[in-house]
Amino acid sequence: MHVHSKFVLPAVIAVLGLTLAGCAPTSSDASGPSTNGAGLPAVDVSIITSQTGPLAAYGATYLAGWDAGLDYATQGTGTVDGRAVNVTIADDAGDVDKAVTAAKTVIGQGKKIIVGTASSGIALALAEQAEQNKILYISGPAAADGVTGINAHTFRSGRQSYQDVATAGTFIGDPKGKSILVFAQNTAFGQGNVAAATAVLGAKGATVTSLLVPEDATEFTPFAQQIINATPDMVFVAWAGATSAAMWESLSQQGVFDKVPVVTGLGNVATYGAYGAASSKISFLNHYFAGATDNAVNTAMIASLTKSGAVADLFSPDGFNAAVMVVQAIRAGGGDDVAKMITSLEGWTFDGPKGSMTIRAEDHAMIQPMFQVKLVADGANWKPELVDVVDAQVVTPPIVQK
Repeated sequence: MHVHSKFVLPAVIAVLGLTLAGCAPTSSDASGPSTNGAGLPAVDVSIITSQTGPLAAYGATYLAGWDAGLDYATQGTGTVDGRAVNVTIADDAGDVDKAVTAAKTVIGQGKKIIVGTASSGIALALAEQAEQNKILYISGPAAADGVTGINAHTFRSGRQSYQDVATAGTFIGDPKGKSILVFAQNTAFGQGNVAAATAVLGAKGATVTSLLVPEDATEFTPFAQQIINATPDMVFVAWAGATSAAMWESLSQQGVFDKVPVVTGLGNVATYGAYGAASSKISFLNHYFAGATDNAVNTAMIASLTKSGAVADLFSPDGFNAAVMVVQAIRAGGGDDVAKMITSLEGWTFDGPKGSMTIRAEDHAMIQPMFQVKLVADGANWKPELVDVVDAQVVTPPIVQK
């Protein structure tokens, strides 16, 4: 069935947390591409994301999605209204200081558009730079709720923790009187999920507690035992990075899945086999996988990724959407007028790989559908299968009050 009953949301949240080629993805542009910008200098776009470090795999997926999105949105020309788009990439390595240094460097060079990062802590720092220097910043896969509504200069191209947690809430029915344990890393992403679970499920009467693990931890047996001892009604696991496989293996070895219902976000393709025999025992919320939707934009993105030797993965839409958004901003603001670029994105609805996407004008939240997914055996491997589409309005975060 299609999830459509309204999920009751609290009024306020401001927490720190993690087509076809030849058809431009605007909701109102029925004309062909313009060449008004021909002869003008290229528009510089700076991507700051992880090419090394614990989130490097997410960075690679984002970059491949960006390339596919730019090709799609510019009809294969790499230009917007005749004006070239010059893209540079800086590796943040998952380090806030490196990211901020990279941002200051490109801002000092006069560049006015920055996109990217899978790290919530970095996204929050780059948002601060965007406001201070009056540039346009579009965050990547970083899910921190605090990115939404942080300032007028910051947008996001992916989902946020609130939407993850609200999707998790669709698995347990009425949360009233139930105990929810959030198992996560002690990072901005993990803390954001705790805050979001408290805001979403706690507001519905659930008791929300957390078990936060140091980001550099590699031994998870003691934490698995703590989960069992807590005897929650549901464990919500919010995890990211290179230790995912080891964490899931430890939970399985300690028998967590036999004792406690577990809900988590389905990770990237590389993690599909990480859950082992417990795969069929986990309920998965999902941001995106290749089979989640069947629309022309998703088909075009997958075709482009395949052509380049990449695969559609968890954060492919984030890169794709970012490119589509940048093209829209350049088309409206020329790549030079930041105020016009911001205005062009506020309230804009476009078709993305996940379906209809709307950038809420009030706080720049990305309103989008989410998915319920299960893993099914595929020979010796596992593959995702769509269980249900969770309507965007069911998981829409409340407007951030400024």
